[in-house]
Amino acid sequence: MTTSLFGKDILDLQLLSDDEIRLIMDTTARYEKVMQNGGRLMNLYGKTLATLFYEPSTRTRLSFETAMLKMGGSVISVADAKTSSSAKKGETVYDTGKMIESYSDVAVIRHPVTGSAKELADGSDKPVINAGDGAGQHPTQALLDLYTILKEKGKIEGLTLCLAGDLKNGRTVHSGAALFARMGAKFIFTAPEALAMPDEITESLRKKGVEIEIIPDLMQAVKKADVLYMTRIQQERFEDPAEYERLKGSYEVTLDTVKAAKKGLTIMHPLPRVTEIKTEVDSYEGAAYFRQAANGVPVRMALLALVCGCE
Repeated sequence: MTTSLFGKDILDLQLLSDDEIRLIMDTTARYEKVMQNGGRLMNLYGKTLATLFYEPSTRTRLSFETAMLKMGGSVISVADAKTSSSAKKGETVYDTGKMIESYSDVAVIRHPVTGSAKELADGSDKPVINAGDGAGQHPTQALLDLYTILKEKGKIEGLTLCLAGDLKNGRTVHSGAALFARMGAKFIFTAPEALAMPDEITESLRKKGVEIEIIPDLMQAVKKADVLYMTRIQQERFEDPAEYERLKGSYEVTLDTVKAAKKGLTIMHPLPRVTEIKTEVDSYEGAAYFRQAANGVPVRMALLALVCGCE
């Protein structure tokens, strides 16, 4: 039976099959090749994307909107949905879903509360894509991260990925760890004790036979890693400002880090960075984080086309 994502919500990658993940990767590569060769894609002509961002976003919002426009579609957007939409009047996310299904063919939501993307999807009969819900999931980031690793390294199976920084609150590493494990990766978790990967995620991966090492020292971790996935310490997730101040400078990637690392280390980051990767590292050939961000456009082009049945 042919694999199809037509009409499907993209809320959590655990709900997608391996064949569906491969379909997204293959479609992304095909679209990127068309664009690199100067071609145009009009698959989504006449379709409308609604973007609802209850939290600030630069890369995710702009890449979704760019993806839609590059495929001939149109965009309606609420950039600060918390204050400039009917949410300020008390409208529920469920009712927002009911409302936007009349205006759009697909919706993308970012929200500070875990589970909000599902609530929007429950209210809408059009496909909904989760662009990050609280400290929960960020499935499209994980997909573009997977695509980046495949482009940079040629494979993911058997590679050791060091996930470093705020592993407690980082929805990018929560989604990514589950996806990368399915693809055969091994892990090093590098974080301050207060920001360690949640036990339920670590134990779930280990029960599935995934190899995990806990190495709090970044300089030691990069000696064994093929990919360093760095994340920022997220100020907005801290209730205690003093705790953030204590932890914010826990890790810094410098040229000295690169020199100490395993040869060929690829460095990734979901961005924005603050102080955790120094700009001096940008010239290192394995610094892939800006290439990673650029990959968001073709990945989201593929997703939008697939869920709209226009691939």
